[in-house]
Amino acid sequence: MAKACAMTAMPDRPVSAPLPDLTRARTWIVTDGKAGDENQCLGLAEVLGLPFEVRRIAPRPPFGWMAPWGPVDPGDRPGRARGILSGPLPDLLIASGRRAVPYLRAVRDASGGRTFTAFLKDPRTGPETANFVWVPDYDDLRGPNVFTTLTAPHQVSAARLAAARAAPDPRLARLPWPRIAVLVGGDSRHLSYRNADMRRLVRDLTKLAEGGCSLMLTVSRRTPPALRDALERLVAAKGGFFWDGTGENPYVAMLALAESIVVTSDSANMVGEAVSTGAPVLLFDLPKTYIRHRRMFAGLAMAGALKPFIGRLETLNYQPIDATPSIANAMARAYAVHMAQFTAEAPGQP
Repeated sequence: MAKACAMTAMPDRPVSAPLPDLTRARTWIVTDGKAGDENQCLGLAEVLGLPFEVRRIAPRPPFGWMAPWGPVDPGDRPGRARGILSGPLPDLLIASGRRAVPYLRAVRDASGGRTFTAFLKDPRTGPETANFVWVPDYDDLRGPNVFTTLTAPHQVSAARLAAARAAPDPRLARLPWPRIAVLVGGDSRHLSYRNADMRRLVRDLTKLAEGGCSLMLTVSRRTPPALRDALERLVAAKGGFFWDGTGENPYVAMLALAESIVVTSDSANMVGEAVSTGAPVLLFDLPKTYIRHRRMFAGLAMAGALKPFIGRLETLNYQPIDATPSIANAMARAYAVHMAQFTAEAPGQP
């Protein structure tokens, strides 16, 4: 059986057509607070200039366990005087994460269908779950309201990168050229860092440092403590910068000032943010990398943006790859069509 058509944008380049004006669309961002999910929603809201509120959900057992198929936690139902969904319902709701699905449905139903709902990533309950669904190309979900791109939405916008270059973080600007950003993830349900992986990463980064590169390192809360300690010792011995969590987060500044970027393969989000810079991206491959993420990495390699990291720099020339404006454009136009249709069908609605 042939798959249903989907809205697709390729390649992930900034769009030139003007976006519909959504600056008056009251917006909720609904997630359970996971940084990867929330940042994707925030990236779209910021591109569109939406006046948004972040509503972080925490459904009680067993309601959290039953998501995405079960009901919303009764204590959080819309229309209650207090609770996570209290207050006037939004014009637009952007959600991500399986536990947010029942909340999206509850708001949609409480609004009589007026609230435009957008869901990022596969909701597992079908494309009809929301008015607009975004998934990465490597996911199988398709439908007339499903929009796909190679990379995910994020907050590392061209404007933020330009601002970071215009006013460089002094902690990084003092480092000798070439400056190499190193983005290290950590253990997940898909993979765990083996001792051999950690030794290989430290060894290959040491080659760069001993070759005259300035390493700018940031790690994740998921990074194994042994690896974090080894990387901190490397920077202390060879020079560079290691963000220990104190002071302003230098993440965007590191990307903006990097001659090249080394990123570990456990995080498709970090890889997508890295290729938005136009700098060569060197992928440190972990053996149990999620197979669907490998499809994304292969696409970026074909676009000339990414090569494996084997302890040396590589020359790569490509235009920055950022799908966020394209996704925002598609969502904004779908919202405009929805509101026009809803007004025409229900003119008595407020």
